[in-house]
Amino acid sequence: MKKTAILLTTICATALLYISCSSDNNEPTQTADLTNIGASVAIDASNEMDLNTALLVSNGTSTTGKTTESAPVAVCATITVTTPTGENYPKVFLADFGTTGCKDDNNLTRKGKLRITLSGPITTTGSKMTIERLDYSINNLKLEGTIEYTNTTTDDTVPQWTRKVTNGKLTDSKGNVFTNSGNYTTKQTAGVDTPFVLTDNVYEITSGTHTIGAADGTDLTFTVQETLVKKYSCLFVSKGKLKVQGGIFNGVIDYGNNDCDSVYTYTNENGASFTLSM
Repeated sequence: MKKTAILLTTICATALLYISCSSDNNEPTQTADLTNIGASVAIDASNEMDLNTALLVSNGTSTTGKTTESAPVAVCATITVTTPTGENYPKVFLADFGTTGCKDDNNLTRKGKLRITLSGPITTTGSKMTIERLDYSINNLKLEGTIEYTNTTTDDTVPQWTRKVTNGKLTDSKGNVFTNSGNYTTKQTAGVDTPFVLTDNVYEITSGTHTIGAADGTDLTFTVQETLVKKYSCLFVSKGKLKVQGGIFNGVIDYGNNDCDSVYTYTNENGASFTLSM
């Protein structure tokens, strides 16, 4: 079946998605309601962005007591660090992006706060990093919920974490709500030897499932079919596949050949394939 080009602007300023569909040979515009697929990718992408932010913020400061820190260059926020008197942990970082918002180094406008709690060094087995969203949004998409990132390493040469999302919710500018939850298992496959440098880190999501409750009542399940590759230096996942299950949306999301871009494809079970871009 002919491939249809789909444009998902940065999860759209006015709705969740702006979808422009045209065939490869300039035939009349086709339509395709891929909003639920796009919402899932947007949710995953926002989780990855917030995880990157938490790693950067917590990696860049080690102050005890309570103080206001200069934010890392890539983060447009005021950082407050709190620890118990005389103790190093738990350490709480509050990244405040303000009520009017600010643009980060990816030119995305963030508002509200992220509260990041470390039970111990995130590189230590058993330590947990919890990310809470407080009246928080990215590009006018309101994001709620908690991300728990727990170190489950058993082999010193291959760091590993589980990522659990609870009470996740994305609300677009029209009020459409998409709930989400799930678990992923992640391994770090590059950058292990440079613990204080994040830009060379590469993570592989080897297994896991997350669910989306769409605004139209559709329930979708996304399962890792082929290992997902997430480079810290890339905004989006660059390789791997997710199996999609949810009635008419049964199919596969393919993130491509490891290029650091925003392009991915969705192929439904009938063979129709769509190229999409965040």
